[in-house]
Amino acid sequence: MKRLLYILAFPTILSVLAVAKSPNIVLIVSDDHGTDALGCYGNPVIKTPALDTLAADGTIFTDANCTTASCSPSRSVILSGLHNHSNGMYGLQHTFHHYQSFDDIESLPVALSNNGYRTARIGKFHIAPEPVYKFDYVLSAGAANDPKTIGRSPYEMAEQSRTIIESDDERPFFLFYATDDPHRSNAFTPDGLPTFDTYPEPNDFGNRSEGYPSIHPVRYDPKNVIVPSFLPDTPACRSEIAQYYQSVSRLDEGIGHLIDILKASNNYDNTLILYISDNGIAFAGAKTTLYEPGMRLPLIVREPGQKRGNRKQDAMISWVDLAPTILDYAGVDVSNKSLHGRSFRKGISGNLKNWDRVYASHTNHEATMYYPMRVLKNRQYKLIFNIAHGLEFPLAKDLLQSPTWVSMQKNGLKLYGKRTPEALLHRPRIELYDLQSDPHEVVNLSKDPRYASIRVSMIAQLKAFQADTQDPWAIKWERE
Repeated sequence: MKRLLYILAFPTILSVLAVAKSPNIVLIVSDDHGTDALGCYGNPVIKTPALDTLAADGTIFTDANCTTASCSPSRSVILSGLHNHSNGMYGLQHTFHHYQSFDDIESLPVALSNNGYRTARIGKFHIAPEPVYKFDYVLSAGAANDPKTIGRSPYEMAEQSRTIIESDDERPFFLFYATDDPHRSNAFTPDGLPTFDTYPEPNDFGNRSEGYPSIHPVRYDPKNVIVPSFLPDTPACRSEIAQYYQSVSRLDEGIGHLIDILKASNNYDNTLILYISDNGIAFAGAKTTLYEPGMRLPLIVREPGQKRGNRKQDAMISWVDLAPTILDYAGVDVSNKSLHGRSFRKGISGNLKNWDRVYASHTNHEATMYYPMRVLKNRQYKLIFNIAHGLEFPLAKDLLQSPTWVSMQKNGLKLYGKRTPEALLHRPRIELYDLQSDPHEVVNLSKDPRYASIRVSMIAQLKAFQADTQDPWAIKWERE
């Protein structure tokens, strides 16, 4: 009875204590989702009520960036806190590519498990080796981008996550909830290789005519979608964006169900929730590039017991900062860990100073798509070092076979969005853009004498970054 009276008399104290203990952590990672298709990032057409509500209850980062716009390498950065040129995941993990991280890396799930967390993953994984990225529980995982498997049904993913969320185990949990949506759908050739060739029909982005259990599909009229400025405003592109929107809305409904489960189990207010994407939208000019549509991504964070929501945070952060931030919330000392990022925890409810630059590092997508790039981006300028500039920029198969790209070629369009196709495929050694006056990154200032000092300074900073992170490609400044 005394214990009951104590609880009734001091609910505020109990609430503070609940938040003070190590929080649960839910990291939601979507696949190929840009800021172009989110209501809370300014799109008035797309229906994303769950993510919009999470943003209203939390903090939106307006300049969050992946470090490499490719699935496996980006996920390796997210779960290691190391750039892919340092963790070894240079390209896609598929067995026929065979990229994987080095064996001696202590990943985020392993560090959390070693510090008292139950760790679980569900959905898309796409990194290796498994012992490096070991989770205590694998709830369900299927073939990447396959409409018949769990990653295309975020609602069912949420349902299966109940076993972790509603467990009587008193240890906090870390849930890695990784969807296939809104990645393009693929079929397979007779020799087992993926193909995305649907021309002239749009790719369906995982949408099925029969729908998914418990999902209420939101369908979009192509004439009403918003075509991002880097894409051509063509019927083929509009039809594909309509399918993309539908996939995003399905993703959103699943996330809403996941949050409902957290709330119903009284876990919401002691759970750190982060929403990100691995890279930008799956169209040429975004995914696999380090132009803004490929690397500038959504980041929505709701911290345990967050008092003030609907916050906008303009600190420039990148995905190497995710692991240090999550470990900070978990109370894990990272002073003895050689992570490339830093914690942005103070920026969820307060201000961050001196977060004014990010670095990016891309090497491969598919094994045959060698095109390493190193990038420095600050508040005004972006410098891109195209290490293999003598090669044609290799479009990923899902982009090369997309009706948007194919129709552009068949119809002989001179422009693909703001660029010519030639400019997208053949790039100079150095690109330098003024992001304030040229947000579409069209006017390369690298040879303009008025910007020579900026070019020299940014190259020096980029070289220092490569030295600090032991980038094997640093030698390419001297030896091509």
